[in-house]
Amino acid sequence: MRARDKAAVSALRATLAALDNAEAVPPQEAELRGGAIEHSPVGAGATEAVRRELSEREVVDIVRAEATERLDAAAQLTAPAHADRAARLRAEAAVLLRFLDGPGAA
Repeated sequence: MRARDKAAVSALRATLAALDNAEAVPPQEAELRGGAIEHSPVGAGATEAVRRELSEREVVDIVRAEATERLDAAAQLTAPAHADRAARLRAEAAVLLRFLDGPGAA
């Protein structure tokens, strides 16, 4: 990362966002409370939403889906004018697949 590998940074940021989105609790499942303002929670973290905890399998599936999405998009960019974009998408997918295929992979 110190070399400012733009493909790696882009892939990791997008994947972290996808993981963060997957941890969100759908609004219909969130506890909706109504009532008087004096019954509202107070203090640091009082307004934090409850998050789901993803299993290792779910994390692996999300990372794999992000890599697949990039490879599919790269395959659709066949025009010579899009060669740079396709190469960048393939590089991003390679970064993500390295995490899945590396030591400790599920």
